Amino acid sequence: METVRILPFSDTLAPYFLTINREWIETHFSMEPFDVAQLQTPRETIINPGGEVLFAEWKGAIVGTVGMKNMGDGQYELIKMGVLPKARGQQVGWLLGQAALNWAKQNGAKKVLLYSNSILAPALALYRKLGFREIPMEPGTYQRCDIKMEYIF
Repeated sequence: METVRILPFSDTLAPYFLTINREWIETHFSMEPFDVAQLQTPRETIINPGGEVLFAEWKGAIVGTVGMKNMGDGQYELIKMGVLPKARGQQVGWLLGQAALNWAKQNGAKKVLLYSNSILAPALALYRKLGFREIPMEPGTYQRCDIKMEYIF
C-alpha cells in the first residue's frame, strides 16, 4: 500500500481545498455562500482566525483535505473533509480525521463539532469510528446539514 502523507496548510496547496471539496459538495448538494468564502479564501477564513487546513498526499497527488475552524473557547469545527473518488478506500479520510483531531488537541481543544447530512453514510461511519457522537442539532445552522456530532477530549 502506498503511504499517505498528511501535510499542513500552505498557499501552494490552498487551491486543492476548493477543487476537492467542490467535487463532493456539487455531487450531493450545491455550493452555499459560506462554502465559497471558506474554499476560495482559506487563509483569511480559517487559518488566520486560528484554524488549520490539512491535505492528504497519496501516490504523489493531493487527494484529500479537511479544515479545522476555530470557534473560540476551546472548540473547533471539523469542516470540509473531502477525499477524491480515486483515493477512497485507502484510509485517507481516517488519516485526515485522526490528524485533524490531533491538531485540535495540540491547540487546546476541549471539543470538536461537525455538521453533516444523513445521505453521507460513509462519512458518518468514519466520524463514528473516529469517536464522534451524535448530539441534538440546532435549527438554521446549515441548509444541507441534518446531523450534528461532537468529539470531547
